[in-house]
Amino acid sequence: MFLRNLSATLLGCALLAAPVAAIAVDRGPSTPEERKQALEYIHDLQVNPLGSKALDERRWLLKWLADIPDVTVHMCAIILDKMPKGDKKDSASIFFAETISQAAFLIQNPDKQDDRLAEYQAGVEGALRVYEVLLKANPKDRQPFLDDLIERRDAGTLAQWVKEWDAANPHK
Repeated sequence: MFLRNLSATLLGCALLAAPVAAIAVDRGPSTPEERKQALEYIHDLQVNPLGSKALDERRWLLKWLADIPDVTVHMCAIILDKMPKGDKKDSASIFFAETISQAAFLIQNPDKQDDRLAEYQAGVEGALRVYEVLLKANPKDRQPFLDDLIERRDAGTLAQWVKEWDAANPHK
């Protein structure tokens, strides 16, 4: 189940990284109503990642983000690179939270489309919020890397850590 969920998430995220012009030939930019719907789904997934509507919301978001030409989420592997391999069922949800949190940042800050550091920061913070929600449901699923990032966030040093990660992991 985990591998299927992770594979689906990674496939969806790969679509996000694909050249948007090749995918979104037949449609124009997102509408205000779609952006509002996207933010509602993102918020719901951040507070209730295991809810009954989560699968449908994820599917809608992935398709919408792949279809629209005006919101391009830049792949950020901060969380994915450090997630444990194997049977951690929450890894896909946490990684997806990073991606949709970046999308929410871009929707809410259209003037910062080229500010990758701010986008990545928003993604990591969103992933940590979902991780904290998932921990409440299953406290045994602690992940030391994410616990460390929470400590950095709480100490006010997460932004510097993201900046250092970005400098050490060229993606441009």
